[in-house]
Amino acid sequence: MSYFTIAGVQMHALHHGDNTEAMRHRIDVLMSRFPQVQMVLFSELMPMGASPHHAQPFPNPAEALFCQLAEQYRIWLIPGSMFEQREDGTYNTLSVINPHGQVVARYRKMFPFRPYEAGVESGSEFVIFDVPNIGRFGVSICYDMWFPETTRTLASLGAEVILHPTMTDTIDRDIELAIARTNAAVNQCYFFDINGAGALGNGRSIVVGPSGDVIHQAGTGEEIMPIEVDLSRVRRERETGLRGLGQPLKSFRDRRVDFSLYRDEGASSPFLDTLGPLAKPQRTNIEEA
Repeated sequence: MSYFTIAGVQMHALHHGDNTEAMRHRIDVLMSRFPQVQMVLFSELMPMGASPHHAQPFPNPAEALFCQLAEQYRIWLIPGSMFEQREDGTYNTLSVINPHGQVVARYRKMFPFRPYEAGVESGSEFVIFDVPNIGRFGVSICYDMWFPETTRTLASLGAEVILHPTMTDTIDRDIELAIARTNAAVNQCYFFDINGAGALGNGRSIVVGPSGDVIHQAGTGEEIMPIEVDLSRVRRERETGLRGLGQPLKSFRDRRVDFSLYRDEGASSPFLDTLGPLAKPQRTNIEEA
C-alpha cells in the first residue's frame, strides 16, 4: 500500500498563550468531516504561542493531550512545535506521535531564525520515522528549509515526505513558497509546508509533489487541507527521473566533487568570515550618511 492521507491545518491562534483547546476542537471537526485522514500536521509554535517565556520541559501536559487525541482518532499527529526548556537552554521542539498515543521522536529546530529568534538554541539531530507499510517521513521546522543541506540529508536518509511546520508572518513568504517547491523537486519528495494564520503566520501553506508541482496552496485564512499522497510516485520518479528527465538524488550519490566547505566540523571560508556578525540591522544615522 502506498496511499496515505495527510491533513495540514492552517489556523488562527493566540500569539502568546495556550492554544491547545482550540487545536483539540479543530482535530474533532477535521476527523468528523474527513475520517479518511491518517496524519495531522499543525504549524510551528501553534500549541503555546510564539513566546519562549512559555517554554517547559518535555514531556508536558500539552504533549500528553496530543497523545490522547492521536490515540483517540488513531492518527499520526505532529502538533506543530513548542518551546522546550532544557538544562542547556531553550529549544524549538516538535513531537511526532503515533496512532497508539506514543511519542516516537522529538525534533529540535536546527536553524533558529537568528538574529530575530534570539535566545533559542540549535538542535543537532535529524529525525526520520517510518509509518509501517507506507514509507519514511522526515521533519524540519521553518527556517531549516532555507538551508538545502537539511532537506538533502533527510532525503539521503530515505525520507519520502518532508513534514515542515512554519510560522512565517513576514514579507518573505513568497520566497519560502519557491524554496518549498525547489526542495521537493531536487530531493524528489513530497513537501508539506504548513503555516499559521493571523497572529501566528500569514498563511499560504503549500503542499508540493516530488516533481515540484503544487498540489495545493492555501489562502491567508483558516483552512484544512486533506491531501492523499502516493509514495509509489516518489519511488518511481526517483527511479526514472523527474518527468522522466533528471535524477538528482542518483547524481548526488554518484558525484565526484568533494564539497570541501563541509569537510571539517564548523568549517567556514575566508569570504563568509568577511560578512560580519549575525545581528539585526541598525538604523542608519542620516546625519552621518
